[in-house]
Amino acid sequence: MISKRKLSLSEDKESLTEDASEARKQPLSKKTKKSHVHNEVEENDSVFVKFLKASGITLKTGESQNQLAVDQIVFQKKLFQTLRKHPSYPTIIEEFVSGLESYIENQDSFRSCLLSCERLQDEETSTGTSYCKSLIKLLLGIDILQPAIIKVLFEKLPEFLFEKVNSDGISMPRLIINQLKWLDRVVDTKDLTTKIMQLISVAPLCLQHDFVISLPEILGDSQHADVGKELSDLLTENTLLTVPILDVLSSLQLESKLLTKVRQLVMGKLSSVSLDDLPVIIKFILHSITPTDALEVISELREKLDLQHCILPSQFQVSLSRLRNKGQTSFSGHQENSGQDCVTLLFDVIKSAIRYEKIISEAWIKAIERTPSEGEHKIFDLAMLLIIYSTNTQTKKYIERVLRNKIRSGCFEEDLLQGTFYIHYLVLKDFCPSILSLAQSLLNSLDQSIILFGSLLYRYSFMFFDTYCQQEVIGALVTHVCSGNEVEVDAALDVLLELVVVSPSAMRLNAVFVKGILDYLDNMSPQQIRKLFCILSTLAFGKEHEASSHIQDDMHLVIRKQLSSTVFKYKLIGIIGAVTMAGIMAADRSSNLTPGSGELSSEQCTQVISLLQLVHSCSEQSPQASGLYYDEFANLIHGRRLAPEALEWLGQTIFNDFQDAFVVDACVVPEGDYPFPVKALYGLEDYDSCDGIVINLLPLLFSQNFVKDGSTLTSQESDQKLVSPLCLAPYFRLLRLCVDRQHNGSLEEIDGLLDCPLFLTDLEPGERLQSMSVKERSFLCSLIFLTLNWFREVVNAFCRQKLPEMKGKVLTRLKHIVELQQLLEKHLAVTPDYVPPLANFDLETLEVTPHTSTAVSAKIRMQGKTGGKKRKADGGKTSSPDVLSKEDSSECDPTLAERSQQEKEFKGKEEKTSVSLQNYHAFFRELDIEVFSILRCGLVTKFILDTEMHTEAAEVVQLQPPELLFLLEDLAQKLDNMLTPVARRVPFLKSKGNRNIGFSHLHQRSASEIAFRVVQLLNPMCNHLENIHNYFQCLTAENHGVVDGPGIKGQECHIMSSCYLRLLQIFHGLFAWSGFCQVQNNNLLYSALGILTSRLKPGEHDQSMEELLRQSFHYLQNFHASIPSFHCALYLIRLLMVILEKSTASTENKRQIASLAKQFLCRVWPSGEKERSSIPSDQLQALLGIYLEHTDSVLKAIEEIAGVGVPELINSPKEASSSTFPTLTRTTFVIFFRVMMAELEKTVKGLQAGTAADSQQIHEEKLLYWNMAVRDFSILINLIKVFDSRPVLFACLKYGRLFVEAFLKQCMPLLDFSFRKHRKDVLSLLEAFQLSTRLLHHLCGHSKIRQDTKLTKHVPLLKKTLELLVCRVKAMLILNNCREAFWLGNLKNRDLQGEEIISQNSQESTANESEGETSFQVSESQGAEGGEEDKASDGEKERESDEDESDDDSD
Repeated sequence: MISKRKLSLSEDKESLTEDASEARKQPLSKKTKKSHVHNEVEENDSVFVKFLKASGITLKTGESQNQLAVDQIVFQKKLFQTLRKHPSYPTIIEEFVSGLESYIENQDSFRSCLLSCERLQDEETSTGTSYCKSLIKLLLGIDILQPAIIKVLFEKLPEFLFEKVNSDGISMPRLIINQLKWLDRVVDTKDLTTKIMQLISVAPLCLQHDFVISLPEILGDSQHADVGKELSDLLTENTLLTVPILDVLSSLQLESKLLTKVRQLVMGKLSSVSLDDLPVIIKFILHSITPTDALEVISELREKLDLQHCILPSQFQVSLSRLRNKGQTSFSGHQENSGQDCVTLLFDVIKSAIRYEKIISEAWIKAIERTPSEGEHKIFDLAMLLIIYSTNTQTKKYIERVLRNKIRSGCFEEDLLQGTFYIHYLVLKDFCPSILSLAQSLLNSLDQSIILFGSLLYRYSFMFFDTYCQQEVIGALVTHVCSGNEVEVDAALDVLLELVVVSPSAMRLNAVFVKGILDYLDNMSPQQIRKLFCILSTLAFGKEHEASSHIQDDMHLVIRKQLSSTVFKYKLIGIIGAVTMAGIMAADRSSNLTPGSGELSSEQCTQVISLLQLVHSCSEQSPQASGLYYDEFANLIHGRRLAPEALEWLGQTIFNDFQDAFVVDACVVPEGDYPFPVKALYGLEDYDSCDGIVINLLPLLFSQNFVKDGSTLTSQESDQKLVSPLCLAPYFRLLRLCVDRQHNGSLEEIDGLLDCPLFLTDLEPGERLQSMSVKERSFLCSLIFLTLNWFREVVNAFCRQKLPEMKGKVLTRLKHIVELQQLLEKHLAVTPDYVPPLANFDLETLEVTPHTSTAVSAKIRMQGKTGGKKRKADGGKTSSPDVLSKEDSSECDPTLAERSQQEKEFKGKEEKTSVSLQNYHAFFRELDIEVFSILRCGLVTKFILDTEMHTEAAEVVQLQPPELLFLLEDLAQKLDNMLTPVARRVPFLKSKGNRNIGFSHLHQRSASEIAFRVVQLLNPMCNHLENIHNYFQCLTAENHGVVDGPGIKGQECHIMSSCYLRLLQIFHGLFAWSGFCQVQNNNLLYSALGILTSRLKPGEHDQSMEELLRQSFHYLQNFHASIPSFHCALYLIRLLMVILEKSTASTENKRQIASLAKQFLCRVWPSGEKERSSIPSDQLQALLGIYLEHTDSVLKAIEEIAGVGVPELINSPKEASSSTFPTLTRTTFVIFFRVMMAELEKTVKGLQAGTAADSQQIHEEKLLYWNMAVRDFSILINLIKVFDSRPVLFACLKYGRLFVEAFLKQCMPLLDFSFRKHRKDVLSLLEAFQLSTRLLHHLCGHSKIRQDTKLTKHVPLLKKTLELLVCRVKAMLILNNCREAFWLGNLKNRDLQGEEIISQNSQESTANESEGETSFQVSESQGAEGGEEDKASDGEKERESDEDESDDDSD
């Protein structure tokens, strides 16, 4: 029979294909039906055929469809009634089924029974559906036939299990199983389930898959549990069926326990499954999640799911290295990966889950957030955060917070982000707008690491996404640049600069957007303008010149327009742009190309030279423009490699022009009507009268001032080219950098400029200074400024020379700088309105003027003593962080604070005028960071030669304290500018850039480079720190420990103390740098700590970071004994705190900081002028706050100060101090009081209220803690009876209210459930607190009588808080069943000393008071009725209520 069936199939192959296709079509039309009439009708005497024909179905032979003449439901009813009413029922059913079995022995007939029937009736008369079921499906719809038919089908099905699918695509097993799908009713579901599961166990794998998938469509809901169990067992036996089984289990209604069991089984195999199966598996896992186990499941899922190893495991690292080394224009469509579709499908499953299931998205974010910092994050983590951020808008803020924390901790770095884009760029490109929105949010941060991450998001979005997304990225970056926010502008320009290098061709397509930034140059800093022109010049003059010729034309037009502008600011912008563009055009490309191909062509060289000549001609009329041109060109040479051809032309031109403009022979004596005698001064060599060269400074300055006055020039002077002396320093900088580049660091050609003298005059004025005219004094000031700036540039130039002779000369020039600065201070003191010549030529210096208030006369000093108005602090002061509010600090005596600051700055004992050169910082040339290599200099032997170049004498030169202080002050300013973050953003329309004036060269370096240079200087700075430490140790020993002994107040001691302070500031600025939190700077931090550790234990290597931190802490702590001033002590404490923050084991070091701070508070410091305290209030406030924050017990520390130190102060004479705390005086009491009140309130506010469920021991501990806090509060409040100054009362009102509020929130809940068990403790606590609140009430009355608005504005809030306390006490009494003992009364208004305040309603108040006393007695008797214990407690409560409620009545 089998061979016959196969023969039949082979003969009728084509007709089978037709019938199979027809079986899937709509019912045939009437014409189609007529075409099948010729097929033979099955004629048989069997019951099966007769009953079918009678019910409406005609069986056809061959491949023709069986014909249904009636509606399907009508057929089933007729056949059911025929069988049911037959006389031989139920035997007739067996005959019917037997006839079916005989009929389907023929495979064609069986196939026809499985395929849909052909309908003969018209569609208009049909009452059923348009789809016609197969004969077998119709028979399965009859309940009395269903079990027998199912049995026949399952007996027939094994014949086809191992047969291949026919060419017509019809699979008989699948066709048989399809008959069982979607039955209206299953008679015996259990039997059917058993048969299907048995069939699945013996079927081949391909059919097993189909049978399992069909289960939800066959079985009823009642069988889901049984099938689920059997499928879970099958899953353990046959892992190849994992996908269909999980797909089915997701569709069944199963118990959570079973789903959890299956999920755990699948989770264990997750790491070994193929990528094709992942979508279904992940779908099942996410489907089975419940709110209780969501976090646990997601955490396990993210640990075991690693798509990085599923996709391109071998090509991943290769592609990353290619991307990093060579760059890539775009990744769109270039990743050949067969598994990418599966990954896309997987993310679709995840996106669907997180979109509709909030618990999944939240659990995923929490799982990533809880991953420890030291654990490795996967690419999948970052991809998921980006997808959830884009899909679920409600979690955006949460994800941003998680991202920021992970970036700060170093978990998310550049490699992780790069890998995320490389693997999942096809998924992420659909979320481009959301990713750009996230990048925009990150760029608004103040943290540099977060800003860098936002920049990388922009960069990789441009590199990996399509052209449309690239355009969006450029648009977003241009928006950042035009925003005006300095941080955003810098970050966006840096990204554009990187993209121009990495993807030049793609950037040229978006050049029109970048060119639009040129309209917003007004609000940009010089460094930002350089970056912008560098971007545009790179686009215009890159490798593909032809493709960017239109950009070149636009650039030339813009720069020519700016250079020819009559607005001076735009001319300066044009100079910056032109020099930047010339640098790009003349860049040396020989290192990246084959030899010879990187040389400039003659045409390119001509273009560069003509551009530079144009800039020179447009700027030569203005000294400021010329100075900017020289400085810009010097920066260009310093930062870029120029082609040799351009460098050679430039060097020769500059060398000749500098000689002609500024250098003259020593034998040529200047002739002219000069106001001062001209002398050649500050020469380092003894020249003959006709030998050597001189810088022609004074004549040039006189000529410049002569022209300004409008006087006529002589014919000889008019023929000469007039050059401004302002250009001397910038021109020399350009010259030496050009020579340095041409000769690989050798300055032998210009070393004569190091020791050559200058044409000056006697700068030491003596008594003549007062008699000079204002013009003459200004001329001398300008001469000193120019001389100083010349020496500064000379030191910049020759500081790196190795020869001892050169080092000695550089040290001598440093000494000259310090001497000239002292002279300059004397001249500026008598020239108050003087404006110095410009030294820095950036745009930021256009409107810079020095502070005219820096020359403080005796008259101003007297005003400082008598003036009662608050004056604005001088711009040169540096404010330390304040832990308290500004309002509080304003309450301190401003006159005293300002006077102490003045006494610190102005050292003269006589009432002479003096200035601070810090206010003239913008008018000095900037020292390069390389200058500080001088700190390494020890003893330098300088040989003096005779005329025949023989050694005549040897002189030993070393760095002296004044020169050391000069270098350290400058380095401290640089670190403060570069490494200290700006605490707040610059408000809109507020002038910005003043902080950066004078640091133009510094800002062309990165913060990391500056930190690296300072770390290299740590060893010499440690040497200086130890030497100064030894100096003060010896000084203290000589004075036998006397603070104000001889020598302590000397000039040398003052300089050494200042050096000590600057060194500590430098150390603090370095180690407090936020960049050390970034992973890429860990090695630098390790090196810095290693240097400090090596000072204690030299020779030890490979120590852990924690050990280095511990040793560094101990090394720095050892300096506490020699600290010369309170300011130094504060910076030492801050430095130790910075080291402590980086350590994990900080408990012990925290105690050491508290102990050290207490030692400093208990030390006697050198007093200032006229026996005033030399400790500024802000410094004392900061150190006291640090002590109370780090001590083990704040309450005990406050009690010690207030209970021991303050009584000692009260009992001491007026000008004396506390013997325990010498820093506590009557002047500084307000600072101690305010800090103690603030710390007390902060401490109790942080104490948890507790619950009734806590243990008895916890309740007792908290009651004890509150007893101590209330005792401290009472001690502090009572001090206002002795110290009743306005700032003290202000602090008492403010922090007293905050303490009562904390008592309400934190202590009253504790008293609620502690009242019955700890009645005595509660009574004593409330009794002590009652006295303090009564004094607060007296303070409110005192403030009203004084009519002080500063004080009275706090009275309403305080009274409201006291009223809330009354209500809260009443609530506690009710809770403890003591309501009858609560009553209200009034108190008299009294002042701080307890005296009654007489008012118009005094008699009425007396009456109210007597009523209150009466009700008090009644209440007490009522308490006695309630019981003896209740009486006592209620009495205390009643007095508390009585006192507090009176506040409201007396108001």
